[in-house]
Amino acid sequence: MPCLLYSTMTEQKNNRIGVLGGTFDPIHIGHLDAAAAAKHALDLEEIFFVPANKPPHRQINPQASNFHRSTLIELAISQYKDYRISDVELRRENLSYTALTLQSLHSSGWKAEQLFFILGADAFSQITTWHDYPRVLSDSNFIVIERHGTTLEPIIECHPELSSRISSLPCKTNSLNKTRIFLVKTTTKSVSSTEIRSLLTKGLPINGLVPELVARYINTHSLYKK
Repeated sequence: MPCLLYSTMTEQKNNRIGVLGGTFDPIHIGHLDAAAAAKHALDLEEIFFVPANKPPHRQINPQASNFHRSTLIELAISQYKDYRISDVELRRENLSYTALTLQSLHSSGWKAEQLFFILGADAFSQITTWHDYPRVLSDSNFIVIERHGTTLEPIIECHPELSSRISSLPCKTNSLNKTRIFLVKTTTKSVSSTEIRSLLTKGLPINGLVPELVARYINTHSLYKK
């Protein structure tokens, strides 16, 4: 499988890049919706999908192999010219900490102000439990996707120190001199990888929840079946 290696992310140092991490087990329409919303809101040049090898916030490892998950991402983003895949975390044998990934990007020449880590409000609600918190907030900008029923009010109430980092949109390109938290309200399809795996286990269709090429590959290789 042709996989865009992490080293490719070091070729240009003047752009804003989005970093979308996750297990992608499997990748689905919601991931693509979040990427598109972040790219539009913050004028990102490219978005790199970074599948985790050993997710620190999951008690069990991904069901699909690294090879299959990477292939599914490649298929899902094949029609998007500005979307890439990085195997930086797949090549790291220890836990897939975001902080380590961001520090690797810094070592490759990217400034923290150029990086925009994309995640949902539900994931960001656990930010205080992340490895190397609160430093991780200074290693990249964060784009928090607020979907229906998921907002940041509860975590900000518990951690008011985060409120000073939140910036409003729009944000002009190259106008940042320190990392910020950007809230992006958007409409994304209500779907989760857990739901998709459950449907597949039961032999039910997943039409409309994943790109067609992804669904076809899953069926061809009988992924997520009992």
